[in-house]
Amino acid sequence: QVHLVESGGGSVQAGGSLRLSCAASESTTSFYCMGWFRQVPGKEREGVASMITGITGDGTTYYTDSVKGRFSISRDDATHTLYLQMTSLKPGDTAMYYCAGSFGGSPYGCSTFREFHYWGQGTQVSVSS
Repeated sequence: QVHLVESGGGSVQAGGSLRLSCAASESTTSFYCMGWFRQVPGKEREGVASMITGITGDGTTYYTDSVKGRFSISRDDATHTLYLQMTSLKPGDTAMYYCAGSFGGSPYGCSTFREFHYWGQGTQVSVSS
């Protein structure tokens, strides 16, 4: 069974940085696509960043417009870990952040944050002004 476990969330002031980690139960290269999502109570879950992690892929990354230039997704295949480096954080970034993965899919699905079938439990990020 696939397990994804997020860590690294916390409380920071606006302008600060955090790095989220997602420990996967199997190699990141076994997934076609992995990504980060966030959700605020009462709102729909939003795709934040994704990466084609499959061994036949080229590591293409995708970001939602609101985080471009501030967030960076990366992975360490040796440790089965996906990261989300977040800088210049804003109060609007406050949310529960989730790691997700899919074994199949397409570049379109990865870029539009669709076709994800495995999810972690989430880690809370709170940004104060």
